[in-house]
This record gives sequence, C-alpha cells and structure tokens, in this order.
Amino acid sequence: MKFDTPATTNPIDQLKVIGKPTDRIDGPAKTTGTARYAYERHAEVPDALYGVVVGAGIAKGRIASMDLNAARAAPGVRAIVTARNAGTLAKGDFNTAKLLGGPEIDHYHQAVALVVADTFEQARAAAQLVRIDYTRAPGRFDLAAERGAAQLPEPTPFAGPPETKTGDFSGAFAAAPVQLDATYTTPDESHAMMEPHASIAQWHGDKLTIWTSNQMIAWGVGDVAKTLGIPKANVRLVSPFVGGGFGGKLFVRADALLAALGAREAKRPVKVALQRPLMMNNTTHRPATIQRIRIGATRDGKITAIAHEGWSGDLPGGQAETAVNQTRLLYAGANRLTTTRLAVLDLPEGNAMRAPGEAPGMMALEIAMDEMAHKLGLDPVEFRVRNDTQVDPEKPERPYSQRRLIECLRTGAERFGWNRRIATPAQQRDGRWLVGMGMAAAFRNNLLTKSAARVRLDSRGIVTVETDMTDIGTGTYTIIAQTAAETMGVPLDKVQVRLGDSAYPVSAGSGGQWGANNSTAGVYAACMKLREAIAQKLGMAATDAQFSNRMVHAGGRPVPLAEAAGANGLVAEDGIEYGDLDKKYQQSTFGAHFVEVGVDAVTGEIRVRRMLAVCAAGRILNPKSARSQVIGAMTMGVGGALMEELALDKRHGFFVNHDLAGYEVPVHADIPHQDVIFLDETDPISSPMKAKGVGELGMCGVAAAVANAVYNATGVRVRDYPITLDKLLEGLPPVA
Repeated sequence: MKFDTPATTNPIDQLKVIGKPTDRIDGPAKTTGTARYAYERHAEVPDALYGVVVGAGIAKGRIASMDLNAARAAPGVRAIVTARNAGTLAKGDFNTAKLLGGPEIDHYHQAVALVVADTFEQARAAAQLVRIDYTRAPGRFDLAAERGAAQLPEPTPFAGPPETKTGDFSGAFAAAPVQLDATYTTPDESHAMMEPHASIAQWHGDKLTIWTSNQMIAWGVGDVAKTLGIPKANVRLVSPFVGGGFGGKLFVRADALLAALGAREAKRPVKVALQRPLMMNNTTHRPATIQRIRIGATRDGKITAIAHEGWSGDLPGGQAETAVNQTRLLYAGANRLTTTRLAVLDLPEGNAMRAPGEAPGMMALEIAMDEMAHKLGLDPVEFRVRNDTQVDPEKPERPYSQRRLIECLRTGAERFGWNRRIATPAQQRDGRWLVGMGMAAAFRNNLLTKSAARVRLDSRGIVTVETDMTDIGTGTYTIIAQTAAETMGVPLDKVQVRLGDSAYPVSAGSGGQWGANNSTAGVYAACMKLREAIAQKLGMAATDAQFSNRMVHAGGRPVPLAEAAGANGLVAEDGIEYGDLDKKYQQSTFGAHFVEVGVDAVTGEIRVRRMLAVCAAGRILNPKSARSQVIGAMTMGVGGALMEELALDKRHGFFVNHDLAGYEVPVHADIPHQDVIFLDETDPISSPMKAKGVGELGMCGVAAAVANAVYNATGVRVRDYPITLDKLLEGLPPVA
C-alpha cells in the first residue's frame, strides 16, 4: 500500500477496538513465566552448551599473547573461540568496532574469546583461566580534552547535516538586548535493561538459527550474514520477546556472533549471555556531550537569535550524538545556527539510547530556555508560547502536519497548578524541604519507515498476523492485534499475533519511536488486502464490503468470515510504503513536562514529589500501554537528571561502575504518582493509523524539568548532569 496522500475515513476510524485502554495480550504469558526469552529456548534447543565471553583488559593496544592451555584442560570445556580460529570476519553495517577483537583492541572489554563448556559454571571457571598479555597503546578517553580536535561528521539520513545556518546569527545575537551564553554537559549513560544481551545459536548444515534479544530483526540478519560471510537466506533470527531494549539491542552484539561461532566450533548449539560488566563496557551506550547554547531575545521575549553547538565522541568511524537537532525545529527565531562535532575516543561504542539526540539535547536546551525566561522576567510557559511556530523555522515553506505545543503547555500548567509557583527561587518551604516547580517542553520527531505483514484467515474465523516486528515490552502484540481486529471486524480474542521471526515479512522494527505507527500501518495494509481477497472470492465489490461482528456484508448479504475463508483459508501479504508527505510537512510529536521537587535544606537530598506529562502524538492506539510507556520514560528522565552516570576512568578508558550496584537508576521509592494526559488528536498526514510515536517523547525534556524545579527550589543552577548533592550544597540558602 502506497501512502502518499493524507488519510481519509477508513476502517480504523470506527474505534471499536483501536483507542481503547486494552490489557496486553502477552501479559498472562509474561506474568506466569511462560513467555520464553532468548536464553530460555530449552524446548527448541535442549542440548545447548554454555559460552562465557572473555573481555579485553585494556582499552587500546594489542594482544601480545594468549595462553589457552589451562582453560582447554578445565572440566567440561568443549571449545574456545578467538580471532585465531574464528575465520575471516567482516564488520557489520551497524557495528562501529568488530564484535570479536584481536589482536588489535579497540575498546575496553571488547570480546576477545568465548569459552564453551557443558555448564555455565564450568564455562565461567574456565574463562577465568584464560591468560592474556597485552601491549598497551595510548588512548583518547576524555571528551573535554579532545573537544578541540572534534570534526564535523558526515551527514546521515537519521542525523541530517552536521551544521545548519539561517539568517545572520552572529549579528543578531550581538544586537540582542537580552542574551544567554551557557555550556551544559551530559555524561555517558548505560542501558540497564533487565534482560542481558543473550543468544542461542544452532547450525543445521550451512543454515544458522539464532534465538536472540534484538529489536531490529532484518538489520540483525544482514549483519550476521555479512560478518560471517554467508548468504542472508541462510540466517534466521528469532526474537519474539525482548526484556527491554532502549536502543541497546537495535544491533546484534558479541553474544549473537560468538554464539554462532561457538556452535560452529563445538558442533553443538551454544547459548551466550553477556555479563553485566560486558554489557556496560562492550555494547552501545549514550555518549557524553558538551553543549553550548546561545539565545538572543527582545525585551518582550521574542527570540531573534538561537545557536546550539554540540560535541560528542565515538570510536573511529562512529557517529555523533545529534543533540542539536531539536533546536532546528522547536522554537521560532529568524537567525539560527546549529553545529554537531565528533571527537575520536577509544571508548565503547556510543550509539542509540532511548530518544537519541533529543533526550540529551533537550536536557540542555530546556534549561537554557528556563534561564532565558528568568533573565527576561517571563513565566517559562509564556516564554515558550511567545516563540511557538507552525512552520519549520529553517524552512518556513514547510508547515507542521500537527503542532499543538501551546495546548500541551497550557493544559499542563492548568492541571499541575502552575499558577501557585513562586517565580523567585528558594521561597517555598515545607518543613525542612525547599520546594520548587519546573517545566520543560517535550519534542521528538515522527519517523516513517516501510513495514510489512502477512495476515491469514482460517476456517474458524481466526485472524493470524505474522511480521518480524518485535515487542520490547512496549505492548506491540496488543496494538497489532487491535489493528487487525478493527480492520477485519472481529473480536480481539479472534486474533493471533506472531512476532520477531525473520521468516516473517520485514517490519519497521522497534526503535526511534517509529515502531507502533509504522508496524500497525503495515498490518492495516495487509488486512486491507485480505479484505479485497475475501470480497473477490464472494463476488463482492471490495469498496462496498463491510466487516463487522465476524461477518462480511455487501448488498444486504451477510457472510460469516469463517465461511468466506473456506477449508483452506485465505492469506494476504502487504506493507506500508510512504510517499513524500514527510518531505512536504514536518512531522513531530510535542508535549510538556511539569515537575515538583523537594530539596532537603541541610543535606541537598532531592525528592521528586509530583510529575505530569501532556502529550500530543497523533491517535493513541492503546491509552493503557501508551500511558505505561510515558510513565516509564518519565522515570528514565528522572534517572538522567539525578542519578545516571557512567563513571569514566580517564586513565585507562573504562566505565568503573559497570554493574547495577554502582550504576544507579530510579527505583519505586524514587518515583511519585505520575499523571499523563493525551490530547485528543489524529494526524492524517502521518499514516492510515493517523498515529505517531510516544515512547520516547515521554522522556524528552523530563530531566530539564527536574533541573528547573531544583533551581526554583534552591536558587542553584546546575548545568552539569546528573544533579548530585555536591553540586548543590555550597549554594543552598541558609537554614533558618
């Protein structure tokens, strides 16, 4: 199905199933433990061996020697894989460093060996017997020290150009009566999903099956095939359940490759789960940023000049964190400058982590907007309202498909009781607590990508959907079932959904907030094709056929769907492909975050007391799971504001706190009741579903709202995340 004109009335608009707060259909399997994750495919692979990965003990240099004798002689050991016996390995399209290192080492904990044994305990014990001597080389580990050598990266479809200029920023900024020039930093952050990167690999001749934890099946198939030098047709990836991804599982990692190599070497299936330290030092992470923001405005609060410059680092051949990109779109202003620079660092790969670009970018931009509002003596909500725009500020001829930021801001302010906020900092107390309110806008682009599905109707009237789309805990099973039920006119319990298998049609995959809208649009396209097949079989005009209550109606003649399917059933396959609507219109999602904090006047301890998110993100397909996505994102935003930081050893190039004891994330006690409001909105320019994404929008801006609330409570402006006690204590007001 080609989607190149705005959607009109279609079967989704019935809203009999779509748009209802629906329990997740995969919930019973997950809560009873019958949902099998990558490491748990015991029925399919009952005789699997266990592999344990050995990570490099240096960040830069070479392996001088590797002694495997003691490990080979250890009990239960069946095979050891290193770069010496792995054969020729290419580098996948989505990997910056090789997944198996040696003799050259690219980063700390880079996988350099896999020890395979009968049991996990035997493999782990033997892995500790591997003796490696290294020749160290100097490394570059400090972004601030490498900032001056950073270069403009190559443009990419996702990131866009590394630099944009509109008007005369320098002249307008110099002439602006009110100016802000501030620098902000965000730290390296780690994915901390509950399920580790895990895989089981099995060979049947030259055919390879990998049960893995992966968000993007087709990408993974391509990278495994390229790395091993085998045809894509010989690779099958299976990932029906993913225990958290957040971008860290967009790409196959060392667990999948080494499981495949170990299985080939041992001639038995092999299962591998990365240890937590290797997850944090050997997979992707959110890279640290340095961001300089300059804003010039008139005294009545109209922005005349805005610049956002960002620096981040990655391995050679890596990509920059696109922290400046939202500033190209979010606020009006005739004179503009954005620049992204990339430094070469010898750290583990920096790459996608929930809402890459906007998440760290909004952490800086929305504090800068708060600072500017304070300079102007304007309410922060009003300052943003005055600088709203209904067109792309860099391309004024390009309007937004929908932009209801002002409504989000004002709705949130009213619901949160923003009018009770005292603008002067450090004026409100509740016992020993300094109390403050903060807010920030939310913004995340709506990305379109083609997605396909196969739909079957059987003689029982059951509709089965097959697509390689993944569910990373986001409720994908349910919204796909809702889409099929709505389109085919059947109850939800008459729909079966099969996901996460490369044997199925290629979908959008889960990432970038694009999964829900695109994957359901692909299912809708396949269902519409199935409707055509049913109508054709019954001699009905497809445009006249009505599907409801498990029946198809045309010309007053109702036919049960089960009867229409016949003994052999019917099957249809189609997908959604987009025209150029996203070129003609800027498609984005918007929101507003409001936060109240308490800060202990003596210790500086911060407690989040209230949170509210207001979101405008097109049609909400399932308000229940969408709310869950947003409150999870808000929680992650609190972590980014107050806790999350990979502590970098700048001498030796590794993240010190590489476990869940030292890498802090919010727990239940840290999070108060959270409110979420979805504006009633549809966007017919986005897709036939008239939906957009929401899972990452809920995070963008949260950390800044917390930071702004801390400033309002204490009068201390922190520009370096996370906001820890040491950054507050000296500036706290005197204790009365």
